[in-house]
Amino acid sequence: MRENYYRDEIPSAPCPFEKFYPSQLERDDTFFMKLAYNQAIEAWKRGEVPVGALIVLDGEIIGKASNSVEGSGDPTAHAEILAISQACRHTGDWRLSGATLYVTKEPCPMCSGAALLGRVSRVVFAFADPNMGGLGGAAKIHRLPQSNHRFDVQEGILRDECLALLRSFFEIKRGDSRP
Repeated sequence: MRENYYRDEIPSAPCPFEKFYPSQLERDDTFFMKLAYNQAIEAWKRGEVPVGALIVLDGEIIGKASNSVEGSGDPTAHAEILAISQACRHTGDWRLSGATLYVTKEPCPMCSGAALLGRVSRVVFAFADPNMGGLGGAAKIHRLPQSNHRFDVQEGILRDECLALLRSFFEIKRGDSRP
């Protein structure tokens, strides 16, 4: 039985990264990405791949989550999906018009599709994922010609910090130092 393959065979390690404590005075993209980064650290502490996400509407956080795939045993428990679900419960509507999704790495095709279907207005992510990114890295879900919704995409906020966090996680888990 391989249901606990990841947890049984790859030892957990403490997170060597510190959380950000951004000033509330400037609630811009960097501010919200720092809070998404903090969510990613929480994922690491639980032995999850360190990805964090926030949904912000009118300057208010209405959804926040970190990856929970391993703990839940659910392959759809990505930070983005969980944050989107939380935001929909908060608003009482599946449409998140006017909302921004902040995420520490480019969303996969599933999460990009959820953002598209949820009608978010904007997605901001730290760095591209050339293998599984759904917003330009490997696919362009938000540019499907048949789609009746479009959203803006911005890449690069806290790129170095978020990339270092994810790379370090896998280096420690694998016991290697691949670039």
